[in-house]
Amino acid sequence: MESFLIKAFQLILSLSILVIVHEFGHFIFARIYKVRVEKFYLFFNPWFSLFKFKPKNSETEYGIGWLPLGGYVKIAGMIDESMDKEQMKQPVQEWEFRAKSAPKRLMIMIAGVLFNFLLALFIYSMISFKWGSSYIPLQEAKNGLYFCETAHQVGFQDGDLFVSIDGVPAEKYPEVTRQFIDADKEVTVLRDGQEVTIPIPEDFKLRLMSEENGFFDFIIPVVIDTVVANRPAQAAGLMVGDSIVSINGLPVQKFVDLSEILRNNSGKTVDFSFFRNDSLQTLPVTVDTAGLVGIGMRGADHYLPVKHVQYGFFESFPKGIKRGINMLSSYVGDTKMIFSKEGAKQIGGFGTIGSIFPDKWDWQRFWEMTAFLSIALAFMNILPIPALDGGHVLFLLYEVITRRTPNEKFMEYAQITGMALLFGLLLYANGNDLFRFLIK
Repeated sequence: MESFLIKAFQLILSLSILVIVHEFGHFIFARIYKVRVEKFYLFFNPWFSLFKFKPKNSETEYGIGWLPLGGYVKIAGMIDESMDKEQMKQPVQEWEFRAKSAPKRLMIMIAGVLFNFLLALFIYSMISFKWGSSYIPLQEAKNGLYFCETAHQVGFQDGDLFVSIDGVPAEKYPEVTRQFIDADKEVTVLRDGQEVTIPIPEDFKLRLMSEENGFFDFIIPVVIDTVVANRPAQAAGLMVGDSIVSINGLPVQKFVDLSEILRNNSGKTVDFSFFRNDSLQTLPVTVDTAGLVGIGMRGADHYLPVKHVQYGFFESFPKGIKRGINMLSSYVGDTKMIFSKEGAKQIGGFGTIGSIFPDKWDWQRFWEMTAFLSIALAFMNILPIPALDGGHVLFLLYEVITRRTPNEKFMEYAQITGMALLFGLLLYANGNDLFRFLIK
């Protein structure tokens, strides 16, 4: 329960920061162009608000709604989420959105997306400044990597080690993960002292989406690093440092083997065979219904050297900008996969988003996830869908090109249609989360 609350609080805090920054982008550009902003809200407030106030001599009401699905600024003279049709029937006032030129309205609309992207670049820069960056040199992984079944099917073999991806040297982990996500041609690996080139099928990354344990990982010993109190492993007598070699006689050569065997024996008692102080021992351990026993395993950084690079304040900005641009590029490239059958199954709602946060408070991880979500929010908002910023931008570009203003009735219907589509997507995404939870 504690880990759930920690994840939930991080999710709410992160999304609140992103929503406020996004809406502040709209707000500040509206004020620059002397457009009246009637409301500035974190979360939506149908029927009532949790909190609101209006400073003396201010045109704007600030508040917090009760429905945590985003936020909004109500800009005078604009068809938006509020669907304020009465205001649109009144004569145009000079302080209204509709009274401004198309280029000014365009800037107001893209400001939210722009601010989210700039926020991500700033966060990544400050992460570089505060924590630097760490990586594992791939050439130090003498035992190579192990790969998922989908990778085996296209030619990868356990023990292979990346040499280059699309001709670019693959030298650092986890940077190599992003390199592979962006790849679309071929991967060269070192196998038994020889370089082997493996072509990447067009549908390879789509097929990888069905793999629960990822594409690859380091071949390292399966050694217990933590034993959770009051869980089956502790009750059975397993200890930190035990090196697991088999379960019920089935060999455990990598972490995936361990998790798969436990998952297949949920609710049963299995025999753990392991080395402790150079002595082979066996203990019976009861697996819970979730396929867990309460142990954590040592990571690659325990066996392989980790290099650390620290950046000065001004050095951190180019690093942060590069990381943000690379993240955006990868995210845009992956988005097309959601239109496939397999990709649609991977769409998740708040449960999926919350699961990416750690169950223990970690500021570095929190800010990394917030920067990633800021990029995701910026990209999703600029899509040309009515009710999103991108929909408004699309209609403004139409006006700039044709010099004709779209019919207000058409804009109303487009807004309603867009909101319906987004609400349907929201239900579908969170429905996927619920389905995955129920079949666990």
